[in-house]
Amino acid sequence: MKRQLFALIAGSLFSSAVFAQVSVSEPWVRATVPAQKVTGAFMRVQSAAPARLVGVQADVAGRAELHEMEMDGQTMRMRRVEAIELPAGKPVNLASGGYHVMLFDLKRQVKEGENVAITLTVQDAAGKKQDVKVAAPVRPLTYSAHSGH
Repeated sequence: MKRQLFALIAGSLFSSAVFAQVSVSEPWVRATVPAQKVTGAFMRVQSAAPARLVGVQADVAGRAELHEMEMDGQTMRMRRVEAIELPAGKPVNLASGGYHVMLFDLKRQVKEGENVAITLTVQDAAGKKQDVKVAAPVRPLTYSAHSGH
């Protein structure tokens, strides 16, 4: 009985350690004007072990989705994606013009200076899921992550 309990606890600690190695840096959300119902969230996600970003939620949105923008001939197109691969040790940018998070059906105006609570759902190679909480500061409508670089 003690061995089984130890194995269960050790397994739980190991699983938590794998997910503890998913880090999020430079998160931000674009501010909105009154009555605007959509905005974007951007960040850099990195996992120490191979994983997939498979879901997203935000407290200010009725619906949140993972999206990708790509060129289709001369036209930039945006589409929903089911998952975003997180290769071991390599940062994945969720940025304007590529993968990003879309926040739909906003419950209120998102104002510069506040933080938006975002929950990312990450799935490891074994199929286990865990949520990663992010507090993303709201930046001005005109903000660009590349400004000043």
